[in-house]
This record gives sequence, structure tokens and C-alpha cells, in this order.
Amino acid sequence: MNIETINNSIQPQKEQLLKHSLYNKIQTIDDLHSFVQNHVFAVWDFMSLLKALQAKLTCTTTPWFATKNPETRYLINEIVLAEETDLSIDGRRQSHYEMYLEAMEDCGADTTEINKFLDSVNSLHNIFVAIKQSSLHPEIKAFLDFTFRVIEEGKPHQIAAAFTFGREDLIPSMFSEILKNFQKNLPDTDLSKLVYYFDRHIELDADEHGPMAMQMITDLCENDAQKWKEVEEVSILALEKRIGLWNAIEEEIIMKTEMV
Repeated sequence: MNIETINNSIQPQKEQLLKHSLYNKIQTIDDLHSFVQNHVFAVWDFMSLLKALQAKLTCTTTPWFATKNPETRYLINEIVLAEETDLSIDGRRQSHYEMYLEAMEDCGADTTEINKFLDSVNSLHNIFVAIKQSSLHPEIKAFLDFTFRVIEEGKPHQIAAAFTFGREDLIPSMFSEILKNFQKNLPDTDLSKLVYYFDRHIELDADEHGPMAMQMITDLCENDAQKWKEVEEVSILALEKRIGLWNAIEEEIIMKTEMV
């Protein structure tokens, strides 16, 4: 098994994501608010996958020792640098999560739910209890629970699979187009920070991080058939959880539309 085999295995889920009916449902600014207010949980938990990889594949403890693969070490540190301290649209250092929160506020979306959830995580000191006790949609709970179960399992190749294949790389391009259409139709709504966020992901993922992440999977699995099988299983599950997240957002948009 190799990267090509994995890509073939996950093709049905990728197709489902790319053809999801959610995209056509985002017609009004309220629809866009529903999207970002739920999608922000995926923006946030992505950072935990990344930091779990940094803990596993680089040395973050003392005394320091060089880890096995310098190329993988470089990849993780490079992505952490970009994701945790990138340049914002106005030249400030911010994580992509912080950029996303500001973009939400600028377009009039509500950040209460994500802030409330993170306060709960912080006070409970147990991510699984925080997820369970939250009032989030069951599909969003399942999405978050899956991420942190993979992290807790602690196998670097599985975390790398959720990180690499579970985050659909074509979706930022799709949303970039949706947002640009919004800008034309709603000139009074400032979506510049949201457009910048998605464009930045396209730039980083396509040109740098995507190919390097694929190489990381290959380096972690080498010729171990069991590891490749586990990468395949986690990748499929991660995409299915993303489809569930999309279903939850679509459901919210439909419910709000019917209430009007």
C-alpha cells in the first residue's frame, strides 16, 4: 500500500464532500454565519492534531534529542510556524484560528458558542467531558470526539492520517469562490479577512504543506502493511466525520430557512 492506494480508497468520501449540497445552500449572510459558526470548531481542532504531531515527531521536552527524521521534523515545525504565527491580512502575527475568529466578527457572525466551549474545556480539563456536556449538534460532537480519540490513541501515523487526508484540500478553493460571490452581492459586508483566510490555506496547502504531508505519511509507514491499513481506516473515518459536520451545518441552514 502507498499514498496512491490511500487516495483511491478515500475517493468516494472526497467526491461526497466536493459534491455536498451544503455549498448551494449558502445563499444569504445568515447562511454564511451558520457555516462559519460551526466550521470554526474544525479550524480549532486542527491545531490540536498539529501540536500532537509536533509532540510525537519533534523533541519538545528537555533534555533535547534529535528525532529520527529531519525532513518530518522540518515539515511539522514549518506548519506550526505558519499555522500558529502567520501574518494576518494587516501584517500582525496570528494563528489561523485567531484570524478566523476575527473574520467571523468582521462579517457579523457570533463567536459565543466556540468561546463558551473553549471555556468549558479549560475549566473541566477533560476534552471528552467538555464535548459530551456541550450543547453542540451530535455530528459536531462526533467530529471533535474522533479527532481527540485519534490523538489519545497516540500513534503518529494515525494522527498524521487525520491531519493530512481528513482535511479536504480542495474545499478552501470552493469556499474562496463562494465568498468572492458574496462580496459582489453584499458590498456592505466585509468578508476580506475570511477570503484572506481561505486564500492563505490554498497557498500554503497546495504549494508547500500538502506534498510534504504526503511524504510524512510515507516516512512514518515505510513498508509496514499494518500502519498503511490504519492510515487508510483513519483517513476514511476522518472524511466521514467531515461529511457529518457538513450535514449538521446544512441541517441548521434548512431549519433557519423554514422558520422564516
